[in-house]
Amino acid sequence: MFDNLLQLVRDNAGSAIINNSAIPNEHNDAAIATAAIGIMNHLKGLVNNDGVEALSSLFQNNTTHQHAVVADMTTTIAGNLMHKFGLNTHQASGVVNNLIPQVMNQFVHKTNDPNDQSFDIQSIIGSLSGGDGLGDVMKTVKGLF
Repeated sequence: MFDNLLQLVRDNAGSAIINNSAIPNEHNDAAIATAAIGIMNHLKGLVNNDGVEALSSLFQNNTTHQHAVVADMTTTIAGNLMHKFGLNTHQASGVVNNLIPQVMNQFVHKTNDPNDQSFDIQSIIGSLSGGDGLGDVMKTVKGLF
């Protein structure tokens, strides 16, 4: 699941990360990975902390950019970007506000689309609740930092 999520973030990182002068080009892959890891960790936190109802409502909501889960996620990821890449509050907010709602909207859409096999709810829950999720994350991002 993480590889697909990382690719989804990468596919949407254009103006938010890749073409953003606040993030030097040599840090693009690491910034993309930071966003993907932030999404994964936030969703995993929901599953592990009895937030399954919030997670469930995310997949039933057609306007993910207004969903509380996405709002909380953007705040956390913005903090991570500020810490890791020295972005100020305005720069980090710009990145996450241009990236995370778009990624999450596509993530939810792909998960709910029976014709799209890139994400399915069983593998998502399995990855988030223990499964191989963390191992997959570590293998994928090992060389990015």
